[in-house]
Amino acid sequence: MAVNPMVGPGRGWMLVAVYALLAAPPLRGWLEAGMVSHMLVQLPLLVGIGALAWRWLPPRLHQRLDRCNAAGLPLTLLALFAAAFWMLPRSLDAALNAPLMELAKFLSLPLLVGMPLALSWRRLPLIGRGFLWSNLLSMLVVLGWLYSAAPVRVCTNYLVDQQQLLGRSLLLLASGLALWLAGRVLFGTGSAGAVQRPRPDRRLRWSR
Repeated sequence: MAVNPMVGPGRGWMLVAVYALLAAPPLRGWLEAGMVSHMLVQLPLLVGIGALAWRWLPPRLHQRLDRCNAAGLPLTLLALFAAAFWMLPRSLDAALNAPLMELAKFLSLPLLVGMPLALSWRRLPLIGRGFLWSNLLSMLVVLGWLYSAAPVRVCTNYLVDQQQLLGRSLLLLASGLALWLAGRVLFGTGSAGAVQRPRPDRRLRWSR
């Protein structure tokens, strides 16, 4: 029987260790001291931990989530709303000022953003995946413009120069993502560049 190395217990403990390290005060304080490291390092890492952790869900819970996640849409919407909440400057301020909001951030980003996206991605049709990429791209551009152009501090915990640096970083990230997506569409080959189409349902085949 083949063993998938991605779901071995060693990798599970490694994931727990990374999560504990991110939550530990020295690294957490260092990442949250800068607006760029807070939004572009800590938050994506928490989402990524959730996206990897779905493999260790109990099979019965996994099946229940699959049953109520028709075409991947319900959990995708949940992830989009949760991610949008943590993109708000006020939410970042609240996480830094209130321990309960900080706890909510560390719980909700893996459980309500990363894990739902990972569970939904394989079930989403091509147009759903395209919507997710376009949503991410537009969000990066809007936030990048907001943080770059705002003449006042939008987060009370960070200075204007930090938010402007974050704005430029978001716009740069959006440019890189747009180029990568365009490259995949125009020049992609093999499994990385091929358009993934949903498998046809065998039950819909015409009977001879």
